[in-house]
Amino acid sequence: MACIISSSSSFVSSELLPTRLTRSTGSDKFTSLSWVSSFPGMNLSINSFTHHPAPTLNKGCFIQAAWTRRSRGELAKRPNRKSWKQRTDMYMKPFLLNVFISKRFIHAKVMHRATSKVISVATTNSKDLRNSLPSLIDDNACRIIGKLIAERSKDADVYALSFEPRKDERIEGKLGIVLDTIKENGIIFA
Repeated sequence: MACIISSSSSFVSSELLPTRLTRSTGSDKFTSLSWVSSFPGMNLSINSFTHHPAPTLNKGCFIQAAWTRRSRGELAKRPNRKSWKQRTDMYMKPFLLNVFISKRFIHAKVMHRATSKVISVATTNSKDLRNSLPSLIDDNACRIIGKLIAERSKDADVYALSFEPRKDERIEGKLGIVLDTIKENGIIFA
């Protein structure tokens, strides 16, 4: 089958396409009302089929199905993929306690994981505590910070928190005092 459309004159076999040609005023060109006239004036010819080589699969472009299990080799290649627990924990345990103890002060805050909104904050560096406490980092300051966090969390209707210690961080000493004080004041650690 050969179909040729030329820009100099618009002609197509009448068996293939029903066209209605009219003579335009003042020129020798035909105006067509068929779908062929919607194409721009260019030479199109379909005389033979060209054979293209079979496409080769590129390793980077290969699409894997979502339900396939990844092999251990793939896990080694992409270690940053989060586990199921890491992906769902932010919804199961939405409120996260963050405690920072420096050489000069103690800072604690409760955040909502999904929205990153701060629910409650307590720090010994605030004006009211800085002027009233004899030491900003002793055990008494840790108890006061724990009590303030518990009260402010209850005011925001948060009664369950989760705490994830940092890498190589032990729950002992001043951090343990802050966490125990929060538990004593009615906040549950899930």
